[in-house]
Amino acid sequence: MKVCIAEKPSVAKDIAKVIGADQKHDGYYEGNGFQVTWTFGHLCTLKEPQDYTPEWKSWDLNYLPMIPQSFGIKLIADKGVSKQFHIIEKLVTNDQVDEIINCGDAGQEGELIQRWVLLKARAKAPMKRLWISSLTEEAIKEGFDNLKDGEKYFNLFSAGQARAIGDWLLGMNATRLFTKKFAPPKTVLSIGRVQTPTLAMIVQRQKEINAFIIEEYWELKTIFKEVEFNATIPRLKSEEKAKQGLDFIKDREFEIIDFEVKEGREKNPRLFDLTALQVEANKKYAFSAENTLKYIQSLYEKKFVTYPRVDTTYLSEDIHPKVPGILNKLTAYQNLIAPLMTQPIPMSKAVFDNTKVTDHHAIIPTEIFPQGLSNEEKRIYDLVARRFIAVFYPECKVANTTVEGKVENNGKDGQLSAINFKATGKQILEMGWREVYAKDKKEDEKDEEKIMPIFEIGEKGPHEPFIHKGKTTPPKYYTEATLLRGMETAGRQVDDEEMRELMKENGIGRPSTRANIIETLFRRKYIEKKKRNIVATQTGIDLIDTIQDELLKSPELTGVWERKLRLIEKGEYELEQFKQELIEMVSKLTFDVKNSYFRPIASHQNSVQTEEKPKKERKPKEEINLEDATCPKCKTHKLVKGKAAYGCANFKECGFKIPFEFMSKKLTDKQILDLVTKQKTGKMAGLINSENGEKVTGKAILGMNFDLEFEEI
Repeated sequence: MKVCIAEKPSVAKDIAKVIGADQKHDGYYEGNGFQVTWTFGHLCTLKEPQDYTPEWKSWDLNYLPMIPQSFGIKLIADKGVSKQFHIIEKLVTNDQVDEIINCGDAGQEGELIQRWVLLKARAKAPMKRLWISSLTEEAIKEGFDNLKDGEKYFNLFSAGQARAIGDWLLGMNATRLFTKKFAPPKTVLSIGRVQTPTLAMIVQRQKEINAFIIEEYWELKTIFKEVEFNATIPRLKSEEKAKQGLDFIKDREFEIIDFEVKEGREKNPRLFDLTALQVEANKKYAFSAENTLKYIQSLYEKKFVTYPRVDTTYLSEDIHPKVPGILNKLTAYQNLIAPLMTQPIPMSKAVFDNTKVTDHHAIIPTEIFPQGLSNEEKRIYDLVARRFIAVFYPECKVANTTVEGKVENNGKDGQLSAINFKATGKQILEMGWREVYAKDKKEDEKDEEKIMPIFEIGEKGPHEPFIHKGKTTPPKYYTEATLLRGMETAGRQVDDEEMRELMKENGIGRPSTRANIIETLFRRKYIEKKKRNIVATQTGIDLIDTIQDELLKSPELTGVWERKLRLIEKGEYELEQFKQELIEMVSKLTFDVKNSYFRPIASHQNSVQTEEKPKKERKPKEEINLEDATCPKCKTHKLVKGKAAYGCANFKECGFKIPFEFMSKKLTDKQILDLVTKQKTGKMAGLINSENGEKVTGKAILGMNFDLEFEEI
């Protein structure tokens, strides 16, 4: 018997269908010599401080730093988690199992989730790895035909463990340390390996903006043959000097001294990695990074795109033969694809490069064209599809024009002198890949310079000089798009795509975690959004000001840690060495903060005084008797109360039940009645997502099969 473990029920169902495990059991599928079970996010987590010693339950400076001798894992405290784990445990410890196939999410976090479960279950059978880049039937079949040795991915697991241990050591110790030393009462100051340097980037930018002094300046300009020219002299600091310049050039002829047209090429945009997709979706549609990840993950699980949590913009060379087939399936884009199919798809190094691809390639469409998408998913799919098409188009050919002119006059000393002027323009000669984005032409035209007329060197004529008054502008606030780019390049401003690619190893966070880091900072009220701008709150600013240790808040230094984690993945750095470095850092940090000057952070809660409204008389609560309600499934029998659920009185035949608890929250009688009568509850806060342990807000609804499902709000 072979046991397959997928990362979630829907993926297990897809795999079971492909490999012939068609018998459904509680928590797994079986058939054709396979059993297919699943996790749903993290079933296990690192032990909490109090699990190592009771003293560590107390938030006390005297017990810091907390350094466990060895790190252990435990099950997440959740009934659903416990039930599914014991099903997995029973399957993988069966003596008849001769092979375990890890079918988890094909990335570092997916490897960690599955291996922790197998460790906790004490699985002994040898392990194989299903490693696929899409969930199509063809990809799953191909993956099972080419199963990898599980040992090949041990370094990936080590890197995942190193990341988790690093986050525990720094997060647990530094959060308690700064909270007890500097926080106002009933406030937690959360410190994290990635979130703190990210916050520091935002605070630093905000301080630069606040410290910026706006200055007025004046520029000399003139119009000749309907083209606006700028004087090549530095900006003038006074209006008087600008007027002197204007007097110098007015009523004098403008002369062309140089005219140059250079043909150039605009390179095709690169395929999307996750960060680039999040940046583009934020710029174009104002989607948050978290929502973009949610939409692209949904498209992946529906088999319409390849694995999305990637940080490469290249394809492996074995994808090249499959490209025409994928393009032909993009039926809604055939007017753009037709020109590509007249000749072979080129094997360009800018697209296909095995040296730039490790575990996964860039995000591209699969051969299954989507139907029934939400508007948001359609927009994200369109971005991916158009980018995939655009990389195979010719480069865009442009003509870059530079014109220089001068105005001569006699200075105060009687000597002939001149003020030079310059104008530039661009003309698209051949659209190339820009054809794919023709619908965005109006937006692009705003940025493009005016097409130049033809000038001849030596031609002269009258012109229209004027003074332009302007003001210096401060740096721009971060948006989600620019913050994601900043995290990717450890805070450095990098516009060149090739340079960004080289810097990714030193970026802070990973593509799959950056969205969650930004959301965490919002949730903890360290940052807030004003229109599209991300602004640090006073608490966020105070927290960064309180941290004196540069290691905690430096994007560059945190980027070095990220690089070491990647080296662990490659087997070029040891987990133990990484752990030891963090222990030394945490120990030094604890000593320094304990002995630092006590300067608590002020509480910055908004106190808004409002007129006291007369209290309304409360209506007596309507009494609810759920056993008078009719079963919504069979619509015949009444409900009866059991030990853990309300169920149909004819449960053996009907099978309908509603548990007392949903996502770790007890349902009220009113909510159960709403489910029975309206098929959904009202808005519920504080529900626990079993995949990541985060609190979420939404509704409980009765699904198609009358099972309880979660609907996000």
